[in-house]
Amino acid sequence: MSRQSNRTTDSKKMNSELFTLTYGALVTQLCKDYENDEEVNKQLDKMGYNIGVRLIEDFLARSTIGRCQDFRETADVIAKVAFKMYLGITPSVTNWSPAGDEFSLILENNPLVDFVELPDNHNTLIYSNLLCGVLRGALEMVQMAVDVRFAQDTLRGDNVTEIRMKFIKRIEENLPAGDE
Repeated sequence: MSRQSNRTTDSKKMNSELFTLTYGALVTQLCKDYENDEEVNKQLDKMGYNIGVRLIEDFLARSTIGRCQDFRETADVIAKVAFKMYLGITPSVTNWSPAGDEFSLILENNPLVDFVELPDNHNTLIYSNLLCGVLRGALEMVQMAVDVRFAQDTLRGDNVTEIRMKFIKRIEENLPAGDE
């Protein structure tokens, strides 16, 4: 029985490492295809957005989570359910703004940056910017406009990776004429 458990653990670790290395190859190719880090950052965000738009359906189906009542509940679901489900980590939710419309996700361990060192000529590259796009795209599909950016990154020498999220507005559903 323990052999099966070890195989499952080894399989998950192998899948995680394969994902990390594949993501690294993607970022490397983008760096070759685009002239500057700013363009690469935009492409990573755009790719992440497109993933998030599609991933939200899978998340809602697999998690059986209903509509969140407020931004605080949304933050908890993102950290405790979504990150755990897709990346196997649970970031902490902290640094709430006094208005309650902005918070930080602190990732003690970002699985995307395993085996990664940024070259000196890519000092403005936001290597994990795909995550910002995923969060923005997924939340937009549940009628929440948010601004998502990296505030700190261990690849830049910071102690932790911090993703800052700010609620912009609730998106009203536009129903076609006659469907009201």
